[in-house]
Amino acid sequence: VMQNELISNAQGATIRKDEATGDISIARVIHGGLADRSGLLHPGDLLVEVNGNPVVGLEPEQVIHILANSQGTILFKIIPNPSQAILSQTPVCMRAMVDYCPLQDFSIPCPDAGMAFSRGDLLQVVDQSDGQWWQARKLPCATSCAGLIPSASMLKSKQREQWWCQPLQVHTCIRPREESWLLLLNMCLFNGLYIICTFIAELFRRQSCTTCSPNTNALSTPYEEVVLYQRPPQENHRLIILVGASGVGVNELRKRLIKLNPSTFQGPVPHTTRSIRAGEQNGREYHFVTKELFEYMVCNHRFLEYGESKGQLYGISTDAIDEVLKRGRMCIIDAEPHSIQLLRTKKFKPYVIFIKPPSPDRLRETRRDARIITNYAINRVFSEEDFAELEETSKPIEAKYKQFFDSVLVNDDLQDACIELCSIIQQAQDEPQWIPVSWGRAED
Repeated sequence: VMQNELISNAQGATIRKDEATGDISIARVIHGGLADRSGLLHPGDLLVEVNGNPVVGLEPEQVIHILANSQGTILFKIIPNPSQAILSQTPVCMRAMVDYCPLQDFSIPCPDAGMAFSRGDLLQVVDQSDGQWWQARKLPCATSCAGLIPSASMLKSKQREQWWCQPLQVHTCIRPREESWLLLLNMCLFNGLYIICTFIAELFRRQSCTTCSPNTNALSTPYEEVVLYQRPPQENHRLIILVGASGVGVNELRKRLIKLNPSTFQGPVPHTTRSIRAGEQNGREYHFVTKELFEYMVCNHRFLEYGESKGQLYGISTDAIDEVLKRGRMCIIDAEPHSIQLLRTKKFKPYVIFIKPPSPDRLRETRRDARIITNYAINRVFSEEDFAELEETSKPIEAKYKQFFDSVLVNDDLQDACIELCSIIQQAQDEPQWIPVSWGRAED
């Protein structure tokens, strides 16, 4: 049976009562608190007196009241726990992959000692001696007292229970508007060559709804162990992934970045089953392949995104991304959020940047003269419907996938955002960053 604990904030320890014997004992010592720094109290110690007041048989609330009203030196009479082994633990850094609120958790032994966190938060776990409840601090404030968080097994169990209790979700997304499918054919002049620069943006992405697709994190690990990583000069650059709602300017930022410094930034060359045309070169505009080879690559999960247009197949392969990186370039792509996990590998070590729209008023101000342009005579300004759709799709993307975001960039002014993006990418390549610990392990 779970025994509830009460915390003495002044001492930094929790206490609980044995209902059978009436004994009051130290349940746990909070790392960073006064009791922890003194080294005099340990989990399992029996508390006999506080300032000469016997506490055996009292309720934990009464003991806390005595401590709260005590001034100056506080004297404890304790019976040490002879079986308590004092073990020093090396702190472990983890990234939270789920949200947690102790005030909504009825199973936590001491809600006041609990620590809330959101997905994407960096946690320094300082005590894992309890199989159900760990002690952790949020980074970068690692000097504060620790708080209770569920262990990985405990939180995964909670995820499983919550997942089974969820009602069936009805798929309510609608098919993209026809004009959205035509955005692919927006062309730009780059180094004297016409190339497709929308990166298979709308047309060739798999049809999926960001808000309605299944939660890819259901029943997955709630914590991801991370370590600081400094890219050695001899290693490939980290893959840069831009993520954002349609219309926020993800593709425009990517194009500007490549145009600004084509010798440094480059996008992967798409694959296609269509025939090569006059003036094109295999491996420059496209990798031209047979339908059989394309389908073979699909079956072997070698495409990040793929689709069909006018009877021909198009796609972006992980091999094409690898080619750019091996040439010493920084590969920059824009991808659907659900594709991030396919690229979160030791090979690519992706750095994910979420492109976020500004406030609603600022969004309408900055996009007032912006236009939606395609090759099919669609040339119009943003409508109120476009603004509403952008706001509605951006929020769930951030809420659902923010644990994968290494940085967030608000695209207020396009030129300023491009400059800030360059700075973020440079830091991602040259300065220490948190990555999953598995990415830094040597090959067996």
